[in-house]
Amino acid sequence: MSIAVYTLTSTLHDEKAVSDATRVFLGGLGMAYVFRGSDFSDYGSHDADLIYVRTGGTEGIFQRLLPQLRSQSQRPFLLLTSGKSNSLAASMEILSYLRQQGLQGEIIHASNDYVAHRIQLLERVGEALRTLRGCRLGIIGQPSDWLISSHADAAGIQRQLGISLIDIPMQELLDEIAISTETSEVNPPFPCGGERCDVYLGAVAIYNALKSLIVRHQLQGFTLRCFDLLTAVRNTGCWALAKLNAEGYVAGCEGDVPAMLSMMIGRALSGVSGFQANPASINPETGEMFFAHCTIPLNMVERYELDTHFESGIGVGIRGYMKEGPVTLFKVAGDLSRCFIAEGQLLRNQSEPDLCRTQQVIRLADPSLTRYFLTCPIGNHHIIFPGHHREEFEELITTINPIVK
Repeated sequence: MSIAVYTLTSTLHDEKAVSDATRVFLGGLGMAYVFRGSDFSDYGSHDADLIYVRTGGTEGIFQRLLPQLRSQSQRPFLLLTSGKSNSLAASMEILSYLRQQGLQGEIIHASNDYVAHRIQLLERVGEALRTLRGCRLGIIGQPSDWLISSHADAAGIQRQLGISLIDIPMQELLDEIAISTETSEVNPPFPCGGERCDVYLGAVAIYNALKSLIVRHQLQGFTLRCFDLLTAVRNTGCWALAKLNAEGYVAGCEGDVPAMLSMMIGRALSGVSGFQANPASINPETGEMFFAHCTIPLNMVERYELDTHFESGIGVGIRGYMKEGPVTLFKVAGDLSRCFIAEGQLLRNQSEPDLCRTQQVIRLADPSLTRYFLTCPIGNHHIIFPGHHREEFEELITTINPIVK
């Protein structure tokens, strides 16, 4: 992560006095940064690029710089000010001018603690956005037939996030599975023998085949029309997705593109892909929700068990047990026009036999948010991340789309 500080200073002000005030102000923030002064040649190349408006009378300087700055970065402008020497007034005039030009920005001004927290948040979001730009995400097969609302605007995603969606035929995966079946060498996590071992080896063949597609298409992640595997190879992708997510890729189920995007955004911010699941029951009075799915990233759980896939009763499903505690639910729409973000607590893991294998009971911090699921949900799958990340998610989404709902 990196923060750069650039300065705007009127020639009417005493340079020594301004420099002394700058050292005191920036030093009081207690953060690491690169001081670039009035040299904007590498503006836009850091996780957070701060324009420190040090004095009044700098509005014209900024106006002349604007074409250069826009050519180097498309992110909102961050105007830092201490409030001394009419700097806040100049910052407000600059921000007003930016708004007239249809550009986004904000003034960062308050106590040292607030300013430092705000900059560190913007730095984390900036790092995540830089991570996302240039990513290639595969759609292996098409979205499952029942996901009638879970498609995506590929052009909009490319424009706003810099992510490319790559269509990959299902047959390409099936061809790779056929090759992988003959070459798999693995050590099952249980005493292996008979039909159970054959099923596990088949799941590993799917993992190997997906790994080949990742390398061939230079992917950072994918979503898989996984139910097709039930009839094509009599197995499931649950083990492969659990393992690949733990290895740092995003691996989503059922060809759900918005869910994959939500996982990718979440990984960039939190460091894990998240648990893609759908609600099985909701209690609007208490805010408690029951989520379930047959796979979960192996690096999200304290322990796991292998079972069959729930709906089909075949293949390998994952029953994972995640540490109880704070969680964040997140989902973004396929056109990035809407999102859902809610913090809560994972109360307990369950293992009911008549549901998908990984099961979590979560209580939302705000029970009224359960109304979203019953009145205006973004599809059925939502992504669960360990820890509280509402602030980071909200900041990133509003950065890429200021009018998001």
